[in-house]
This record gives sequence, structure tokens and C-alpha cells, in this order.
Amino acid sequence: QVHLVESGGGLVQPGGSLKLTCVASGILFGIYDMGWYRQAPGKQRELVAAFTNAGTTDYADSVKGRFTISGDTTKNTAYLQMNSLKPEDTAVYYCNRKQFGLSYWGQGTQVTVSS
Repeated sequence: QVHLVESGGGLVQPGGSLKLTCVASGILFGIYDMGWYRQAPGKQRELVAAFTNAGTTDYADSVKGRFTISGDTTKNTAYLQMNSLKPEDTAVYYCNRKQFGLSYWGQGTQVTVSS
């Protein structure tokens, strides 16, 4: 079993920044993918950013150049640095980890971008 805990969400003005953190615990294996997804009210959950064990990263077109995903394998932690935030970035952000064909989710952290 894998347990993911997100933190760092909150209320921020347009143009501001936030950094989300996801800490993984439990039965962790070296080969894994981790990513951040978000879900806005009335919309489907969508990929925001992800990185693979091979070191590749992937970003949604809407966040390219503004968001940066990173990880610290020694701490089993993933980060999402979000800059130049827009109202349309408002959503619940979820951390995801995939290993051995299984997918695990955190409980989510709310990000609200509003003046």
C-alpha cells in the first residue's frame, strides 16, 4: 500500500505563486512515475505535470512555462512549483504515483486563484 499526502495549496492572487508538496510513504519501489493532476468543479480530472523514473517530464499545454515538477527520491517527495497563476488554475490538485501497474492517489489540496 502507498500513502500520498499533499500540502501547499491555498488562496493566491492572479500572477502569484504556490508550491505543492507530495510525500509518499508505505511500500515504495524504485521504478515509479509520479505526477500532479487537477480537477475543477464540473470538469474531468486532468494531467498537469508528471515525471517518470527514466527522468522524462510531461506538462499540460496550459501550464507549460509556468509550472515545474520536480522530485527528491531520497525523501520520496514530489513538488509542483506553480508561477504566474491564473484563475483558470483553480482546482483540487492531486498527487499520483504509479508503480507495478498500480495507481495511487492523495486526498487532494485546494488551489484557488482569485483577486
